Amino acid sequence: MTQAQFPPSSPHRPYEDALALLVGTALVALGLTIYAQATLLTGSTAGLALLVQYASGLPFAPVFFVLNLPFYVLALMQMGWKFTLRTFCAVLLVSLLASQTGHWIGFSRLDPLYAALIGGTIIGVGLLILFRHRASLGGVNILVLFLQERFGWRAGYVQLAIDAAILLGGLFVVPAEKVALSLSGALAINLVLALNHRPGRYVGVS
Repeated sequence: MTQAQFPPSSPHRPYEDALALLVGTALVALGLTIYAQATLLTGSTAGLALLVQYASGLPFAPVFFVLNLPFYVLALMQMGWKFTLRTFCAVLLVSLLASQTGHWIGFSRLDPLYAALIGGTIIGVGLLILFRHRASLGGVNILVLFLQERFGWRAGYVQLAIDAAILLGGLFVVPAEKVALSLSGALAINLVLALNHRPGRYVGVS
């Protein structure tokens, strides 16, 4: 998944942020459920949790939640307590919703390429909503921002390297064609964000 960038302040009321968290995380959970059904991967902590699920059989939701726990200290240091609280809520909601979405919907047929593209697009829209309300799905996003602040490492490059490592790790767990399809899904996610998430241009209107 992509690196989060946020406007300097939120123009939204608390109830708008709460609704956005619910809608954004529901969309991300739906996209991840589609990915899991098609045995695809994505980047960041969510991709690592999917990789652990495929390799070990452990369910995605608790793995995703636990993987994010060490990063909240960095979030407090880097982004403040409001962002950390929103991110904790977002991670918790994605974990809960992802654990249930598979029980609410099912697929008798799911083309892998369609799953990669539509799943990536849905995840991208969900992330877009979260980013615009100053939240994220934590994990690697927080780490790369911390490394940039502390050591001057370019966050985008570090994020790319970590995501590439996750996808390369997928070669040991899923077929190579699934990894290739996952790359097209990553492109869909980033296209949604690149075309729509421009903090300097976005103005929230109530």
